[in-house]
Amino acid sequence: MILCECGEFITTETFKVFIKTSANPSTPTFGHTKCGRIFNFIDGDRPKKYSSRKELKNLAIRFSKKYQMDYGTFERFLIEIDRLKSSGNLNDQDIFQEALCRL
Repeated sequence: MILCECGEFITTETFKVFIKTSANPSTPTFGHTKCGRIFNFIDGDRPKKYSSRKELKNLAIRFSKKYQMDYGTFERFLIEIDRLKSSGNLNDQDIFQEALCRL
């Protein structure tokens, strides 16, 4: 699961592209079709979006509907997201990954 900077979870809406990286002048990677963002994971170019609590909760709701979480799991997921956001030093992608690991 990748959370794009546009606020969407990337699953299938991708395109293949070759870009220049520090490892190779023609490195295969992918981009997000909806917003056009190209990901360079070789050089550590991860999406770093910092949303407000309200935006994060809206993302969590969309995520839970997409993956059909039951009510109890969703409740714990929201609590973990809120707790991790309170730490104040994580981006959205890291918050979601950590919250999912703690379920």
